[in-house]
Amino acid sequence: MTVDYPPLSLAEKVATDIGRQILAGALKPGDKLPSLREYARLNGYSKNTVIAAFDLLSERALVEPHHGKGFYVREMAGLGERDTDEDPPAYNQAIDTIWLMRQQAVREPGRAHLGEGFPPVEWLMDMRVDRFHRHIVRSGVANLFRYGNRYGHLPLRQHLVRRLAGYGIEVGPRQVVATFGANHALDIIIRCHVRPGDTVLVEEPGYHPLYGKLRLQGANLVAVPRRADGPDLAVLESILQRNKVRLFFMQSVAHNPTGTDISADVAQRLAKLAAAHDLLVVDNDAMADFKANATPRVSAMAQLKNVIYVGSFSKSVSASLRVGFIAGDKAHVEELADIKLLLHLGGSEYAERVLEAMLRGGNFLRHVKRLQDRARAATTRGLEVLHGMGATVFAEPAQSLYLWARFANITDTHQLTTRLLSRGVVLAPGALFQLDPERVSPWTRLNVAYLNEPVFVDSLNQELDRAAGTASPLARPGLFTPPEWGR
Repeated sequence: MTVDYPPLSLAEKVATDIGRQILAGALKPGDKLPSLREYARLNGYSKNTVIAAFDLLSERALVEPHHGKGFYVREMAGLGERDTDEDPPAYNQAIDTIWLMRQQAVREPGRAHLGEGFPPVEWLMDMRVDRFHRHIVRSGVANLFRYGNRYGHLPLRQHLVRRLAGYGIEVGPRQVVATFGANHALDIIIRCHVRPGDTVLVEEPGYHPLYGKLRLQGANLVAVPRRADGPDLAVLESILQRNKVRLFFMQSVAHNPTGTDISADVAQRLAKLAAAHDLLVVDNDAMADFKANATPRVSAMAQLKNVIYVGSFSKSVSASLRVGFIAGDKAHVEELADIKLLLHLGGSEYAERVLEAMLRGGNFLRHVKRLQDRARAATTRGLEVLHGMGATVFAEPAQSLYLWARFANITDTHQLTTRLLSRGVVLAPGALFQLDPERVSPWTRLNVAYLNEPVFVDSLNQELDRAAGTASPLARPGLFTPPEWGR
């Protein structure tokens, strides 16, 4: 597999390595970094490389220079601390959807977060939210004391119109409503379109929190298998011919958990099928920034006829900012904006203004390019790790945050997850991504950013030996030690 994007520069690698130590708590607030000259001498780098790396760390607000004294790790609220509301994993706790969602909030040094749903913090640090605060308070500060417009901040929606045009989706500002992220968007759509007892179609494997939301609403869930090129249209058509179904939730791009993209042919056929059966497709595109704009989407093929588009910036900018959006035809969007108004009165004017300021500058485009570079490089490295272990990978995208894989002689990844927890490795077992979580699954979702973590590689090699019934590496070809890679 060839990598089209260049690797990280040496300075970026040094900054990333030090940043990981800071975020993991190995370097604590107030600790002094070695001098530029000393760090260069100890690690064999040029002084200019170290200067550039320390400058990057300063820009990312991880260290601060003290004139004449050197660089010190910054004091930051929450850094190295764990929210007391989130306990370490209980190894006898039920491993279910709520458990996996809780693990996203637990951060402890030495743990490998293969089941993490987000990219590493250091991938996002160049889009620091605090840099844009002064722009917000200097313009329209009076509006920050009121509820926002039910559709959302107009300049943000105008930018989102241009963003969607880049995907080939033509809309106007009144066809876009801002939300508190993609999950909030899904909640509003479910409130609007799902009644208790309704049959709703979902992909399997699929986005596990969605299953929980729909069940809370009393929906009857029916699975459409996900293939490497998108949903299985033969199964979908068969269901639609036998039943009156109104709603289908799916993901065209960077599907969670498989990391796959819909093909142009499947997207086109799905758009026609939706129109023929009056099926409303909800296209969740929360991972859009990890893929090229030209990646096929059913939203673009259908031009939002019988399709509602959901977008988010939680994975590419900040989960704490909580801004996403819905796009669709005017009638759908107006109804959804009214439901948003009824439930929440409005959105966060402040968060929407911050995001609009971030998107307005060219730095965001550079950030997305770097994000895709990192995802592509991590995907390539992750596939090499998995191939070295003899794993079967469901699909091999050029770049994705997730890979969907199974390992030789491992039939139940729920049990595997339980065993690995005591070693500090957190997986996302495949059973959580299917409608029946009691059904045994050999598959697991893996975050590509953490696939080369030594604790994961060592622990899984031991499990593979255990499953093969021998401790000898000659018994199977899967024993693998990755090279020293930087993210």
